[in-house]
Amino acid sequence: MYQSIAWYATLFLVFLLALAFAFVYGESRKLREYGPIQEKGYKIRKFYFLGLLAVMGLATAMSLSKLPYHNQHAIAKGKTTVVEVTGLQYAWELSDEEFTVGDEVLFQVTSKDVTHGFGVYDPDLKLIAQTQAMPHYTNTATIKFDKPGTYKILCLEYCSVGHHVMMKEITVKPKEGSDDHNE
Repeated sequence: MYQSIAWYATLFLVFLLALAFAFVYGESRKLREYGPIQEKGYKIRKFYFLGLLAVMGLATAMSLSKLPYHNQHAIAKGKTTVVEVTGLQYAWELSDEEFTVGDEVLFQVTSKDVTHGFGVYDPDLKLIAQTQAMPHYTNTATIKFDKPGTYKILCLEYCSVGHHVMMKEITVKPKEGSDDHNE
């Protein structure tokens, strides 16, 4: 959905830019005094700048609010399961692959060979956490699983020709006594 919106917005803005260039080209063919044109330009350019600043600020605020990083450090204090994760061409090795809804999981992520991108996707394939898997270094990602299902771990960093097969599935089961058993 967001790619379609970005695509149509880009086409619209390119069209507006082409119109602006066509207008400037058409106006440049006419002979006029430069002074009044310059004066008018100086008067309106601050409004163009403020408008551009407002549009860019709004676009930044809207896009940053959709990123999955804001919840990673807001996990409540309590029991946290630590899972050791190692990335290697072209697989993920995890110390645990089954969890329960409500579990807080701290993934400690490293790599045996090259840099990989550790991305955790929920059952709807929405990115919920990510970090880098780097050789000789451990990064962390904390997740509190809120719905049951099969989650996918994908590599987000091109790591060579087999990058596309670097996937792992983890299972999040419903809490005992819960009626929510959809996977």
